[in-house]
Amino acid sequence: MSDYAETTVRVRYAETDQMGVVYYGNYFTWFEIGRVEFCRRLGFEYKRMEIDDDSMLVVAKASCRYKNPARFDDLLTIRTRVSESKRRIISFEYEIVQQASGEVVATGETMHVICDRQGRPRSLPEKYRKYFPPGRA
Repeated sequence: MSDYAETTVRVRYAETDQMGVVYYGNYFTWFEIGRVEFCRRLGFEYKRMEIDDDSMLVVAKASCRYKNPARFDDLLTIRTRVSESKRRIISFEYEIVQQASGEVVATGETMHVICDRQGRPRSLPEKYRKYFPPGRA
């Protein structure tokens, strides 16, 4: 992946299941961590976009492909980038890599509709458009 931001997480014991591997739902939490940190690295806080500009990135679609198991205490790198940007839609791609082996643990994508607090679709405010140029990556 190119043009991505990286964030590191360590697998906590509570994130694993009875088989000793990460419970599948936790990958979506990690995608969110990657997305929030991606925005922070671009120069703005996700929270400020919601509070100051009445713009929420509502998840409309999410997918994850599991490739290799992650286990308790593994250090993982979450790689995040924008894969598509339109007037009211922003999509992100994710790749989670085990640091010790370099193996890809999972890949995923989320598609977000920009909405106001009442859940009505709206256009991305002008001041954020430079961070999410139109088109596909």
